Amino acid sequence: MTPEDLVVTPTGLRFLGRRFPCTVGRGGIVAAKAKREGDGATPAGDHRLVGMLYRPDRLARPADWALPIGPCDLWSDDPRDPDYNLMVRAPHGFSHERLRRADPMYDLILLTNWNWPHAEPGRGSAIFLHQWRRPGAPTAGCVALPRAALHWIAPRITYQTRLIVRD
Repeated sequence: MTPEDLVVTPTGLRFLGRRFPCTVGRGGIVAAKAKREGDGATPAGDHRLVGMLYRPDRLARPADWALPIGPCDLWSDDPRDPDYNLMVRAPHGFSHERLRRADPMYDLILLTNWNWPHAEPGRGSAIFLHQWRRPGAPTAGCVALPRAALHWIAPRITYQTRLIVRD
């Protein structure tokens, strides 16, 4: 572990010498081999950050490599979909999550390499870092942070930054 890693601990997320409150999945933290689609659990492990998405109509580009979220952008969460655990575009005939939401939860998303880029069906779709709904509210399996914390972290991550989640 290095100070550049995002480390989920029982007392919050540690990054660059700071500690931020965070929440994990409603199913708690599970061993990576036990993770399944829809279980609401956050997988333990060392996860690479592989992308950053943002709402350009709501905030400035947080890093030069961040990609904008458009009105038709979705994330496939259907194990039957050939594009399972990938960003797809509407209309899309399989189960998916809308990335452009009415609430601010996905205004800024850090993407991990969980079950990506060659997804094993049913092993669980995307594990994002995103804004929390409210303090203490669990996620569907992601890691969530207060808006200010996420916006502070995003421009400071590097190619070497990992999300480290221990069970």
